[in-house]
Amino acid sequence: MDDCCQDKGRETEHLARQASQRGVLRAVLAINAIMFGIEFSAGLFARSTALLADSVDMFGDASVYALSLYALDRGMRWRAGAALVKGVFIFGFGVWVLVEVGLKISDGVTPMASVMAGIGVVALAANLICLALLWRFRGYDVNMSSTFECSRNDVIANLGVLIAAAGVWLADTGWPDILVGLLIAVLFLRSAARVVREAWAQFRSAELQPRAR
Repeated sequence: MDDCCQDKGRETEHLARQASQRGVLRAVLAINAIMFGIEFSAGLFARSTALLADSVDMFGDASVYALSLYALDRGMRWRAGAALVKGVFIFGFGVWVLVEVGLKISDGVTPMASVMAGIGVVALAANLICLALLWRFRGYDVNMSSTFECSRNDVIANLGVLIAAAGVWLADTGWPDILVGLLIAVLFLRSAARVVREAWAQFRSAELQPRAR
């Protein structure tokens, strides 16, 4: 009887953990979807490469959080597969930012520093909330670890946008925006390599498990 109760307790704890993960992922999904619309519009208006890159990252995060929700109550191989997809997303963002940097160098337009700074502060606050929500799940499995990685990268990128805004305002040139764009690209590409490497190893080693009921 004690063993039966103990097993039931473990199962209940597991289901509670799954439910809390779902709640957290839904919250960060909503935050990122809303911030994508705000930041993308502001990036177009301000002609800021760093702001546009960060906004598209928000859109990608909303997509990968949806993938995390899909894989959350499935087996390890499903979760590793979702993490692989997220790694590919991160890599794509890095390449996209590199292309944007090249376009920015060719047209030479100086972005609006005040808009960059204002939206950058809002985006930073939103991502700090996401980071706080995801913190306790960061080591649970490779899927949640890669999700936490996305949120941590967002905070670093937001700080970069604010630094770029200050540089543009002080120097009256678009080069700080370009340099921050390059740094964001490097961050994305390095994260992509780590996430894909870890997820691929788990994907190959894990047995396909049936969906939890």
